[in-house]
Amino acid sequence: MNFVEELRWRGILHDIMPGTEDLLNKGMVSGYIGFDPTADSLHVGSLAQIMTMIHFQRAGHKPFALVGGATGMVGDPSGKSAERNLLSEDVLQHNLQGIKGQLEKFLEFDCGANSARMVNNYDWFKDFTFLNFIRDVGKHITVNYMMAKDSVKNRIGGDTGMSFTEFTYQLVQGYDFYYLWKNHNCALQMGGSDQWGNIVTGTELIRRKDAGEAYALTTQLIKKADGTKFGKTEGGNIWLDAEKTSPYKFYQFWLNTSDEDAKTYIRIFTLFEREIIEALEAEQDAAPHTRVLQKALAKDITIRVHGEAEYEKAIKSSEFLFGNTGIEFLSELNDAEVVGLFEGVPNFTVKLDDLQAGLNVVDLLAAHTAVFPSKGEAKKMIQGGGTAINKVKIASADDVYGADALINGKYLVAQKGKKNYFLIVAE
Repeated sequence: MNFVEELRWRGILHDIMPGTEDLLNKGMVSGYIGFDPTADSLHVGSLAQIMTMIHFQRAGHKPFALVGGATGMVGDPSGKSAERNLLSEDVLQHNLQGIKGQLEKFLEFDCGANSARMVNNYDWFKDFTFLNFIRDVGKHITVNYMMAKDSVKNRIGGDTGMSFTEFTYQLVQGYDFYYLWKNHNCALQMGGSDQWGNIVTGTELIRRKDAGEAYALTTQLIKKADGTKFGKTEGGNIWLDAEKTSPYKFYQFWLNTSDEDAKTYIRIFTLFEREIIEALEAEQDAAPHTRVLQKALAKDITIRVHGEAEYEKAIKSSEFLFGNTGIEFLSELNDAEVVGLFEGVPNFTVKLDDLQAGLNVVDLLAAHTAVFPSKGEAKKMIQGGGTAINKVKIASADDVYGADALINGKYLVAQKGKKNYFLIVAE
Protein backbone atom coordinates (compact mmCIF):
# COMPACT_ATOMS: atom_id res chain seq x y z
CA MET A 1 0.00 0.00 0.00
CA ASN A 2 1.33 3.44 -1.04
CA PHE A 3 0.48 5.92 1.72
CA VAL A 4 0.44 9.08 -0.43
CA GLU A 5 -1.56 7.45 -3.21
CA GLU A 6 -4.04 6.19 -0.62
CA LEU A 7 -4.59 9.74 0.65
CA ARG A 8 -4.84 11.05 -2.93
CA TRP A 9 -7.63 8.77 -4.13
CA ARG A 10 -9.50 9.30 -0.87
CA GLY A 11 -9.40 13.05 -1.57
CA ILE A 12 -7.75 13.98 1.70
CA LEU A 13 -4.22 15.00 0.62
CA HIS A 14 -3.67 18.76 0.62
CA ASP A 15 0.03 19.57 0.40
CA ILE A 16 3.27 17.65 0.49
CA MET A 17 6.87 18.82 0.72
CA PRO A 18 9.10 17.85 -2.24
CA GLY A 19 10.99 14.64 -1.54
CA THR A 20 8.42 13.30 0.95
CA GLU A 21 6.99 10.69 -1.38
CA ASP A 22 10.46 9.44 -2.35
CA LEU A 23 11.36 9.08 1.33
CA LEU A 24 8.19 7.09 2.04
CA ASN A 25 8.82 4.75 -0.88
CA LYS A 26 12.30 3.80 0.38
CA GLY A 27 11.12 1.96 3.51
CA MET A 28 9.58 2.41 6.95
CA VAL A 29 9.39 6.06 8.04
CA SER A 30 8.56 7.39 11.49
CA GLY A 31 6.10 10.27 11.42
CA TYR A 32 3.86 12.07 13.86
CA ILE A 33 0.67 14.05 14.29
CA GLY A 34 -0.08 16.29 17.26
CA PHE A 35 -3.38 16.24 19.15
CA ASP A 36 -4.71 19.15 21.16
CA PRO A 37 -5.58 18.24 24.78
CA THR A 38 -8.02 21.08 25.42
CA ALA A 39 -10.71 18.50 26.34
CA ASP A 40 -10.65 14.98 27.76
CA SER A 41 -12.08 13.61 24.51
CA LEU A 42 -11.36 14.00 20.83
CA HIS A 43 -14.26 14.88 18.54
CA VAL A 44 -15.14 13.92 14.97
CA GLY A 45 -13.02 16.82 13.72
CA SER A 46 -9.99 14.82 14.94
CA LEU A 47 -10.99 11.73 12.95
CA ALA A 48 -9.37 12.94 9.72
CA GLN A 49 -5.98 13.00 11.46
CA ILE A 50 -6.65 9.67 13.17
CA MET A 51 -7.48 8.14 9.78
CA THR A 52 -4.27 9.60 8.35
CA MET A 53 -2.30 7.81 11.07
CA ILE A 54 -4.18 4.56 10.43
CA HIS A 55 -3.31 4.69 6.71
CA PHE A 56 0.27 5.60 7.60
CA GLN A 57 0.60 2.54 9.82
CA ARG A 58 -1.17 0.24 7.34
CA ALA A 59 1.37 1.33 4.71
CA GLY A 60 4.13 -0.06 6.95
CA HIS A 61 5.25 3.17 8.59
CA LYS A 62 5.59 3.96 12.30
CA PRO A 63 3.11 6.51 13.70
CA PHE A 64 3.79 8.68 16.72
CA ALA A 65 0.77 10.33 18.35
CA LEU A 66 1.96 13.43 20.15
CA VAL A 67 -0.39 14.72 22.83
CA GLY A 68 0.48 18.29 23.67
CA GLY A 69 0.84 18.41 27.42
CA ALA A 70 3.15 21.41 26.99
CA THR A 71 1.67 23.09 23.91
CA GLY A 72 -1.78 22.73 25.49
CA MET A 73 -0.60 25.18 28.11
CA VAL A 74 0.08 27.74 25.36
CA GLY A 75 -2.66 27.25 22.74
CA ASP A 76 -2.21 27.12 18.98
CA PRO A 77 -3.15 30.47 17.35
CA SER A 78 -3.64 28.87 13.90
CA GLY A 79 -7.15 29.62 12.65
CA LYS A 80 -8.07 31.34 15.94
CA SER A 81 -9.34 34.89 16.16
CA ALA A 82 -8.68 35.24 19.89
CA GLU A 83 -6.35 33.75 22.49
CA ARG A 84 -7.62 30.65 24.26
CA ASN A 85 -7.74 30.13 28.00
CA LEU A 86 -4.67 28.39 29.35
CA LEU A 87 -5.19 25.04 31.08
CA SER A 88 -3.75 23.94 34.40
CA GLU A 89 -1.43 20.96 34.63
CA ASP A 90 -4.04 18.89 36.51
CA VAL A 91 -6.69 19.48 33.84
CA LEU A 92 -4.20 18.69 31.09
CA GLN A 93 -3.20 15.39 32.67
CA HIS A 94 -6.85 14.37 32.97
CA ASN A 95 -7.43 15.29 29.32
CA LEU A 96 -4.34 13.39 28.17
CA GLN A 97 -5.53 10.17 29.75
CA GLY A 98 -8.88 10.42 27.99
CA ILE A 99 -7.28 11.06 24.60
CA LYS A 100 -4.79 8.25 25.04
CA GLY A 101 -7.57 5.74 25.67
CA GLN A 102 -9.36 6.85 22.51
CA LEU A 103 -6.30 6.67 20.26
CA GLU A 104 -5.63 3.14 21.45
CA LYS A 105 -8.90 2.09 19.78
CA PHE A 106 -7.58 3.03 16.36
CA LEU A 107 -3.84 2.38 16.25
CA GLU A 108 -1.84 -0.81 16.79
CA PHE A 109 0.51 -0.28 19.73
CA ASP A 110 1.93 -3.81 19.78
CA CYS A 111 2.50 -5.01 16.23
CA GLY A 112 6.28 -5.12 15.85
CA ALA A 113 8.62 -2.61 14.25
CA ASN A 114 5.93 -0.17 13.17
CA SER A 115 3.99 -0.22 16.44
CA ALA A 116 2.40 3.11 17.24
CA ARG A 117 3.82 5.17 20.06
CA MET A 118 2.30 7.89 22.17
CA VAL A 119 4.47 10.76 23.37
CA ASN A 120 3.77 13.85 25.46
CA ASN A 121 5.78 16.98 24.74
CA TYR A 122 5.52 17.99 28.40
CA ASP A 123 8.15 15.29 29.03
CA TRP A 124 10.84 17.23 27.18
CA PHE A 125 9.63 20.74 27.95
CA LYS A 126 9.10 20.46 31.71
CA ASP A 127 12.80 21.01 32.52
CA PHE A 128 13.59 23.25 29.55
CA THR A 129 14.31 26.71 31.00
CA PHE A 130 13.28 29.88 29.22
CA LEU A 131 16.89 31.04 28.81
CA ASN A 132 17.95 27.71 27.33
CA PHE A 133 14.97 27.75 24.97
CA ILE A 134 15.65 31.21 23.53
CA ARG A 135 19.36 30.36 23.24
CA ASP A 136 19.07 26.86 21.76
CA VAL A 137 15.91 27.30 19.68
CA GLY A 138 15.02 30.96 19.29
CA LYS A 139 18.33 32.02 17.78
CA HIS A 140 17.85 29.71 14.78
CA ILE A 141 14.54 31.21 13.57
CA THR A 142 14.31 34.90 12.68
CA VAL A 143 11.43 37.16 13.68
CA ASN A 144 11.02 37.96 9.96
CA TYR A 145 10.44 34.26 9.26
CA MET A 146 7.90 33.96 12.06
CA MET A 147 6.06 37.16 11.08
CA ALA A 148 5.56 35.85 7.54
CA LYS A 149 3.32 33.00 8.76
CA ASP A 150 -0.40 33.45 8.09
CA SER A 151 -1.27 32.45 11.66
CA VAL A 152 0.76 35.44 12.86
CA LYS A 153 -0.11 37.96 10.11
CA ASN A 154 -3.85 37.37 10.44
CA ARG A 155 -3.82 37.96 14.18
CA ILE A 156 -1.46 40.94 14.24
CA GLY A 157 -3.55 42.63 11.57
CA GLY A 158 -6.78 41.94 13.48
CA ASP A 159 -8.48 43.67 16.36
CA THR A 160 -7.24 41.43 19.18
CA GLY A 161 -3.54 41.34 18.38
CA MET A 162 -1.35 38.47 19.54
CA SER A 163 0.38 37.80 22.83
CA PHE A 164 4.04 36.84 23.05
CA THR A 165 2.85 33.45 24.37
CA GLU A 166 1.01 32.69 21.14
CA PHE A 167 3.71 34.23 18.97
CA THR A 168 6.21 31.68 20.28
CA TYR A 169 3.87 28.73 19.63
CA GLN A 170 5.41 27.92 16.27
CA LEU A 171 8.84 27.71 17.91
CA VAL A 172 7.50 25.34 20.55
CA GLN A 173 5.86 23.10 17.93
CA GLY A 174 8.96 23.39 15.77
CA TYR A 175 11.05 22.11 18.66
CA ASP A 176 8.67 19.16 19.06
CA PHE A 177 9.56 18.13 15.52
CA TYR A 178 13.26 18.67 16.18
CA TYR A 179 13.13 16.60 19.38
CA LEU A 180 11.29 13.70 17.73
CA TRP A 181 13.61 13.85 14.72
CA LYS A 182 16.70 13.86 16.96
CA ASN A 183 15.56 11.25 19.49
CA HIS A 184 13.07 9.03 17.62
CA ASN A 185 14.13 9.43 13.99
CA CYS A 186 10.79 11.09 13.09
CA ALA A 187 11.36 12.45 9.60
CA LEU A 188 7.79 13.46 8.83
CA GLN A 189 5.16 15.62 10.51
CA MET A 190 1.57 15.46 9.33
CA GLY A 191 -1.45 17.58 10.16
CA GLY A 192 -4.35 19.60 8.81
CA SER A 193 -3.66 22.21 6.14
CA ASP A 194 -3.84 24.98 8.77
CA GLN A 195 -0.73 23.45 10.37
CA TRP A 196 1.55 23.88 7.34
CA GLY A 197 3.27 26.97 8.72
CA ASN A 198 4.00 25.37 12.10
CA ILE A 199 5.22 22.15 10.48
CA VAL A 200 7.67 23.81 8.09
CA THR A 201 9.03 25.85 11.00
CA GLY A 202 10.03 22.47 12.45
CA THR A 203 11.70 21.35 9.21
CA GLU A 204 13.53 24.69 9.08
CA LEU A 205 14.72 24.34 12.69
CA ILE A 206 16.04 20.84 11.96
CA ARG A 207 17.87 22.16 8.90
CA ARG A 208 19.35 25.23 10.59
CA LYS A 209 20.19 23.64 13.93
CA ASP A 210 21.59 20.27 12.80
CA ALA A 211 21.70 20.50 8.98
CA GLY A 212 19.13 17.69 8.96
CA GLU A 213 16.34 16.82 6.57
CA ALA A 214 12.70 16.49 7.54
CA TYR A 215 9.44 16.54 5.63
CA ALA A 216 5.85 17.75 5.81
CA LEU A 217 2.46 16.51 4.64
CA THR A 218 -0.92 18.10 5.25
CA THR A 219 -4.49 16.97 4.73
CA GLN A 220 -7.64 18.80 3.70
CA LEU A 221 -9.66 20.60 6.33
CA ILE A 222 -13.04 18.88 6.21
CA LYS A 223 -16.07 21.01 5.42
CA LYS A 224 -19.64 20.24 4.49
CA ALA A 225 -20.73 20.68 0.89
CA ASP A 226 -22.65 23.82 1.91
CA GLY A 227 -19.45 25.35 3.26
CA THR A 228 -20.35 25.08 6.94
CA LYS A 229 -18.00 23.58 9.51
CA PHE A 230 -17.81 19.81 9.72
CA GLY A 231 -18.43 18.13 13.08
CA LYS A 232 -20.61 20.87 14.56
CA THR A 233 -24.32 20.65 15.29
CA GLU A 234 -26.72 23.01 17.02
CA GLY A 235 -25.83 21.16 20.21
CA GLY A 236 -22.07 21.65 19.75
CA ASN A 237 -19.26 19.21 18.99
CA ILE A 238 -19.83 15.53 18.20
CA TRP A 239 -17.43 13.84 20.63
CA LEU A 240 -15.88 10.37 20.53
CA ASP A 241 -16.64 9.95 24.25
CA ALA A 242 -20.00 8.23 24.79
CA GLU A 243 -20.55 10.32 27.93
CA LYS A 244 -20.37 13.54 25.90
CA THR A 245 -22.15 12.34 22.76
CA SER A 246 -24.30 9.22 23.03
CA PRO A 247 -23.61 6.44 20.52
CA TYR A 248 -27.16 6.95 19.23
CA LYS A 249 -26.56 10.66 18.57
CA PHE A 250 -23.14 9.82 17.09
CA TYR A 251 -24.75 7.29 14.74
CA GLN A 252 -27.47 9.77 13.76
CA PHE A 253 -24.86 12.45 12.96
CA TRP A 254 -23.40 10.26 10.22
CA LEU A 255 -26.74 8.83 9.11
CA ASN A 256 -28.12 12.34 8.52
CA THR A 257 -25.23 13.32 6.23
CA SER A 258 -26.26 14.74 2.86
CA ASP A 259 -25.77 12.55 -0.24
CA GLU A 260 -22.97 14.80 -1.51
CA ASP A 261 -21.14 14.81 1.82
CA ALA A 262 -21.58 11.06 2.25
CA LYS A 263 -19.62 10.48 -0.97
CA THR A 264 -16.76 12.52 0.50
CA TYR A 265 -16.90 11.20 4.04
CA ILE A 266 -17.04 7.50 3.16
CA ARG A 267 -13.64 7.88 1.47
CA ILE A 268 -12.10 9.84 4.33
CA PHE A 269 -13.54 8.19 7.43
CA THR A 270 -13.77 4.50 6.51
CA LEU A 271 -11.23 1.89 5.47
CA PHE A 272 -13.42 0.53 2.67
CA GLU A 273 -11.53 -0.31 -0.51
CA ARG A 274 -12.11 1.81 -3.59
CA GLU A 275 -14.15 -0.90 -5.38
CA ILE A 276 -16.54 -1.24 -2.42
CA ILE A 277 -17.05 2.52 -2.19
CA GLU A 278 -17.69 2.85 -5.92
CA ALA A 279 -20.20 -0.02 -5.77
CA LEU A 280 -22.02 1.68 -2.87
CA GLU A 281 -22.06 4.97 -4.79
CA ALA A 282 -23.54 3.27 -7.85
CA GLU A 283 -26.21 1.66 -5.68
CA GLN A 284 -27.01 5.02 -4.07
CA ASP A 285 -27.19 6.80 -7.44
CA ALA A 286 -29.65 4.18 -8.69
CA ALA A 287 -31.86 4.41 -5.60
CA PRO A 288 -31.03 7.54 -3.51
CA HIS A 289 -33.90 6.91 -1.10
CA THR A 290 -32.13 3.78 0.24
CA ARG A 291 -29.29 5.96 1.66
CA VAL A 292 -26.90 3.01 1.45
CA LEU A 293 -23.87 5.33 1.65
CA GLN A 294 -25.05 6.97 4.86
CA LYS A 295 -25.94 3.63 6.43
CA ALA A 296 -22.58 2.06 5.55
CA LEU A 297 -20.72 5.16 6.75
CA ALA A 298 -22.63 5.41 10.04
CA LYS A 299 -22.29 1.70 10.76
CA ASP A 300 -18.55 1.54 10.10
CA ILE A 301 -17.62 4.59 12.17
CA THR A 302 -19.98 3.85 15.05
CA ILE A 303 -18.61 0.31 15.41
CA ARG A 304 -14.98 1.47 15.31
CA VAL A 305 -15.58 4.23 17.87
CA HIS A 306 -18.14 2.60 20.19
CA GLY A 307 -18.23 -1.13 19.35
CA GLU A 308 -20.76 -3.52 17.83
CA ALA A 309 -23.07 -3.61 20.86
CA GLU A 310 -23.49 0.18 20.94
CA TYR A 311 -24.11 0.21 17.18
CA GLU A 312 -26.88 -2.36 17.61
CA LYS A 313 -28.34 -0.26 20.41
CA ALA A 314 -28.25 2.83 18.17
CA ILE A 315 -30.16 0.91 15.49
CA LYS A 316 -32.76 -0.18 18.04
CA SER A 317 -33.03 3.41 19.28
CA SER A 318 -33.79 4.57 15.74
CA GLU A 319 -36.36 1.84 15.31
CA PHE A 320 -37.91 2.78 18.67
CA LEU A 321 -38.38 6.40 17.63
CA PHE A 322 -39.23 5.87 13.98
CA GLY A 323 -40.39 2.24 13.74
CA ASN A 324 -42.24 -0.40 15.67
CA THR A 325 -39.83 -1.33 18.47
CA GLY A 326 -41.78 -1.71 21.72
CA ILE A 327 -41.43 0.29 24.91
CA GLU A 328 -39.59 -2.58 26.61
CA PHE A 329 -36.48 -1.48 24.72
CA LEU A 330 -36.08 1.43 27.15
CA SER A 331 -35.47 -1.02 30.00
CA GLU A 332 -32.18 -1.94 28.24
CA LEU A 333 -30.94 1.64 28.57
CA ASN A 334 -29.43 3.44 31.54
CA ASP A 335 -30.61 6.91 32.59
CA ALA A 336 -28.00 8.75 30.50
CA GLU A 337 -28.93 6.72 27.43
CA VAL A 338 -32.64 7.38 27.90
CA VAL A 339 -32.02 11.11 28.24
CA GLY A 340 -29.68 10.99 25.24
CA LEU A 341 -32.28 9.18 23.15
CA PHE A 342 -34.82 11.89 23.86
CA GLU A 343 -32.40 14.80 23.48
CA GLY A 344 -34.21 17.62 21.75
CA VAL A 345 -37.58 16.14 22.73
CA PRO A 346 -39.71 18.19 25.19
CA ASN A 347 -39.08 16.96 28.73
CA PHE A 348 -41.40 17.38 31.71
CA THR A 349 -41.19 16.35 35.34
CA VAL A 350 -43.99 15.15 37.61
CA LYS A 351 -43.91 14.37 41.29
CA LEU A 352 -43.45 10.68 41.99
CA ASP A 353 -45.85 11.02 44.93
CA ASP A 354 -48.60 12.25 42.59
CA LEU A 355 -48.13 9.29 40.31
CA GLN A 356 -48.13 6.87 43.20
CA ALA A 357 -51.52 8.25 44.21
CA GLY A 358 -52.70 7.93 40.60
CA LEU A 359 -53.21 10.70 38.02
CA ASN A 360 -56.00 11.11 35.54
CA VAL A 361 -54.44 11.05 32.07
CA VAL A 362 -55.90 14.42 31.06
CA ASP A 363 -54.51 16.02 34.23
CA LEU A 364 -51.20 14.29 33.61
CA LEU A 365 -50.85 15.59 30.03
CA ALA A 366 -52.38 19.06 30.37
CA ALA A 367 -51.98 20.15 34.02
CA HIS A 368 -48.96 18.39 35.53
CA THR A 369 -47.14 18.65 32.17
CA ALA A 370 -47.64 20.73 29.02
CA VAL A 371 -47.92 17.90 26.50
CA PHE A 372 -51.23 19.60 25.63
CA PRO A 373 -51.92 23.31 26.11
CA SER A 374 -55.38 22.62 27.56
CA LYS A 375 -57.46 19.80 29.01
CA GLY A 376 -60.01 20.29 26.26
CA GLU A 377 -57.43 19.67 23.54
CA ALA A 378 -56.08 16.64 25.44
CA LYS A 379 -59.58 15.11 25.68
CA LYS A 380 -60.28 15.77 22.02
CA MET A 381 -57.11 14.08 20.79
CA ILE A 382 -57.45 11.14 23.18
CA GLN A 383 -61.00 10.58 21.95
CA GLY A 384 -59.69 10.70 18.36
CA GLY A 385 -57.25 7.89 19.15
CA GLY A 386 -54.13 9.94 18.41
CA THR A 387 -52.41 9.84 21.80
CA ALA A 388 -50.32 7.14 23.47
CA ILE A 389 -48.34 6.58 26.64
CA ASN A 390 -45.52 4.08 26.57
CA LYS A 391 -46.50 3.25 22.96
CA VAL A 392 -49.95 2.06 24.01
CA LYS A 393 -52.91 4.09 22.76
CA ILE A 394 -54.81 5.84 25.54
CA ALA A 395 -58.26 4.24 25.56
CA SER A 396 -60.22 6.88 27.45
CA ALA A 397 -59.89 10.37 28.89
CA ASP A 398 -60.87 8.80 32.22
CA ASP A 399 -57.81 6.51 32.35
CA VAL A 400 -55.60 6.79 35.44
CA TYR A 401 -51.84 6.26 35.43
CA GLY A 402 -49.82 5.27 38.47
CA ALA A 403 -46.20 4.63 39.36
CA ASP A 404 -46.52 1.07 38.05
CA ALA A 405 -46.58 2.50 34.50
CA LEU A 406 -43.10 4.04 34.87
CA ILE A 407 -40.31 2.62 32.72
CA ASN A 408 -37.21 1.92 34.82
CA GLY A 409 -39.19 3.31 37.72
CA LYS A 410 -38.72 6.81 36.34
CA TYR A 411 -40.04 7.52 32.84
CA LEU A 412 -43.25 7.82 30.86
CA VAL A 413 -43.14 8.34 27.10
CA ALA A 414 -46.08 10.28 25.69
CA GLN A 415 -46.89 10.57 21.98
CA LYS A 416 -49.10 12.87 19.96
CA GLY A 417 -49.41 11.18 16.60
CA LYS A 418 -46.58 8.88 15.53
CA LYS A 419 -43.55 11.14 15.71
CA ASN A 420 -44.22 13.78 18.38
CA TYR A 421 -42.59 12.43 21.54
CA PHE A 422 -42.55 13.82 25.07
CA LEU A 423 -40.48 12.45 27.94
CA ILE A 424 -42.06 12.62 31.40
CA VAL A 425 -39.68 12.10 34.30
CA ALA A 426 -40.97 11.20 37.76
CA GLU A 427 -38.92 12.72 40.59
